[in-house]
Amino acid sequence: MIAFEGVTRSYGEKLAVAGLDLTIPRGELFALLGPNGAGKTTTIKMLVGLLRPSRGTVHVAGHDLVRDPRAAHLHLGYVPDEPCLYEKLTGREFLWFIADMFGMPKAAAEKRIAAEISNFELGEFADDLAESYSLGMRQRLVFASSLLHDPDVLVLDEPMVGLDPRSVRIVKDLLRERTRGGMTVFMSTHTLAMAEELADRVGIMVRGRLQFLGTVIDLRARGSGSVEGAGGGESRSLEQLYLEITSTDGPGSSP
Repeated sequence: MIAFEGVTRSYGEKLAVAGLDLTIPRGELFALLGPNGAGKTTTIKMLVGLLRPSRGTVHVAGHDLVRDPRAAHLHLGYVPDEPCLYEKLTGREFLWFIADMFGMPKAAAEKRIAAEISNFELGEFADDLAESYSLGMRQRLVFASSLLHDPDVLVLDEPMVGLDPRSVRIVKDLLRERTRGGMTVFMSTHTLAMAEELADRVGIMVRGRLQFLGTVIDLRARGSGSVEGAGGGESRSLEQLYLEITSTDGPGSSP
């Protein structure tokens, strides 16, 4: 469903992503982790067509994002790390605007808008201007808009920012439901606990390169060796393993 093939992106002499080969099948929730500046946001921008690779190709649902961007975008939903709305539209008007962009028939759009307003509990403020929304309300509206056209692939960049605990639970439950239904989710996050709870596989990126790719069980297996000390037999935590992989002095630091 998603395929990065030899993808490299440079900014002048700075190499942001280097030779990325990654395939994510239908129905998988994939979480990309890494420190600030690792290349996660650049990877996501190439995946949603906001940046072109310097080399290599990105495919979504079989469509090349450079050669056939319109066809690829019809299969994509995107929730950026900073929700962008039209301040002088109400939430409902914004959803109608998105539905029109995707060419949804009026009857189908009306049904989907009502469903997503209900799913994300937007009814109380759906007819208020977006300029009055809190960050969490904005994020919920952007989530709703990203799912209106029932995309095959949902791309999330730090999706839980600004959400209260109830909204976080709504989003988690929705992601589980949609992936069971065959949707592919690509999520960038700094939160290891979130990846552990939700992801089928995780990737850890350091200096533009994947230094780990596998399940959380695979990651735990890297720390299954005993640690010398008073307790004996103690395994390294996921946090310790992540910090070891992403350390500039650790085994994952070579470019």
